[in-house]
This record gives sequence, structure tokens and C-alpha cells, in this order.
Amino acid sequence: MLCAGAASVAAAVPAMAEVRPAIHVLKDPNCGCCTAWVEILQSEGFDVTVEPSMGTLLARYKLDNGIPQEMISCHTGRIDGYMIEGHVPVADIRRLLDERPDAVGLAVPGMPYGSPGMGPETERESYEVFLIRRDGSTEIFSSYSAA
Repeated sequence: MLCAGAASVAAAVPAMAEVRPAIHVLKDPNCGCCTAWVEILQSEGFDVTVEPSMGTLLARYKLDNGIPQEMISCHTGRIDGYMIEGHVPVADIRRLLDERPDAVGLAVPGMPYGSPGMGPETERESYEVFLIRRDGSTEIFSSYSAA
């Protein structure tokens, strides 16, 4: 009887809610592609806060946080100690958080068509996601071929 009672108590207690990864994004308030990327993150379960920033202030933030000039894109996120520069796919952000490399973060330089927030994936041009090391060097983290 004790086991049945314990089972009924366990059934009455709701399962712990899944932890939603929190990411803080700095972006130009007028940028539609940045907003689309934020919406993708939200739809994939991320808890996103957005801070408007632009011009020299945003560029300085990127450089001060270890994003090399050649890796810069339009928006910048910070998640669990890592920087996320540009239209980085959710799968790569999750992999980064799972693997936890000693790095600044990830970047998709420029704004490749078909990357998250930049048009349909079915019409995607090829692009690469780079891991930014703490010494400023980069290496390919993942590659996406043209659709």
C-alpha cells in the first residue's frame, strides 16, 4: 500500500519545467533580419532579451568581447559566457553549450542568404559557422552547403 501511495504523490507533482537557455541580444532596433533570428530562437525554446544598439556602440561591444573584425555580422548575443555573432543556427548554439569549448563563441560573418533569419533555408547559399578561440583565431565549427 505504501508504494501505491508514493506513486500517487509522484503523479500529482508536476515534472520540473525544462530550463530555457537565456540569451541576451544586442541589435539595431530597425533590423528585420535580426528580429527574425530572435524569433527563431524564441520558437526553439530560448529565453531571449533584446537590447537596442547600433553604430559605433554596437561595433565597440563586439570588439570588446572578442569578436574579430572579419567575423562581424549584424547582431550579437551572449549566452552562458559565450558570444554568438550573426545568424548562427540554433543547432550550433546547442552544440556549443553541450561541448563547452574554451572559446569566445560562434560567428557567421556577414549575412548569408538562407541562414536563420535571412530567407528560406530551401534557397540557402553555402556558409560556415566559425568557432572563435580566445586568442582571436578561428576555425570552422560547422558548414552548410547550398540548398
